Amino acid sequence: MDYLIIQLEAPLSSWGETAVGEYRPTANYPSESALLGLLAAAIGIEREDEAAHQMLRVGYGFAIGVQSTGRLLRDYHTAQVPGQSDLKNKSHRSRRDELNLPKDKLNTILSTRDYRQGLACLVAVCAGNEAPYPLVDLSHALQKPKYVLCFGRKACPPSLPLWPQVVVAASALEAMEKYRKQLAALAENLTVALVEQLIWGGGIAAGCDEDIQVVRKDRLLSRKNWQFGDRLEHIAFLGGRSDVL
Repeated sequence: MDYLIIQLEAPLSSWGETAVGEYRPTANYPSESALLGLLAAAIGIEREDEAAHQMLRVGYGFAIGVQSTGRLLRDYHTAQVPGQSDLKNKSHRSRRDELNLPKDKLNTILSTRDYRQGLACLVAVCAGNEAPYPLVDLSHALQKPKYVLCFGRKACPPSLPLWPQVVVAASALEAMEKYRKQLAALAENLTVALVEQLIWGGGIAAGCDEDIQVVRKDRLLSRKNWQFGDRLEHIAFLGGRSDVL
């Protein structure tokens, strides 16, 4: 089976979890919705194009091989925002438009935002029968993306090229191992970290047995309205196991 493998590594990344009030947490690895957003940005799909986003959601499955979860960085964040009543009937397509009001109309909001420092992982993309694009087309788009790629927030660009490669393998884990060896062969003495944890959704041949299941609210319902539903994830902790490559 064909798998599209990419590497995700950045000084900072933020993979949103359910946010309540002023706290914006991050998971230790990418969400399905974030990976779909990455593909959509590379292809050039507009956020308002709900049908195209749903085609991506239905058409592809993902497995994530975590090499390093990095370290937590917590940012105490302040920002100025106008009240909703002051924005009524006023065009505000940009941040500049939002703040183009008298100072007494601006309020200060406080929030806490979490990031991961130095997270590194491999992602396997698997195309289903309803996939709108062949994996090779996704690979080309990720090499020359239409929009700038970021890992969760615009302030989180990748530190390395995603180096998309279509790999033939019996499972996602086997594809990641083949990719890892190809990457290491590019340069002498290059060490590519092992996959320590594998996370996958339904319909993916993982290549190992799960240890736990978790429910994650990252099933894309509406990109435009930022609405997400529950999804079941399978997780395997690979260190020292005998049922892996």
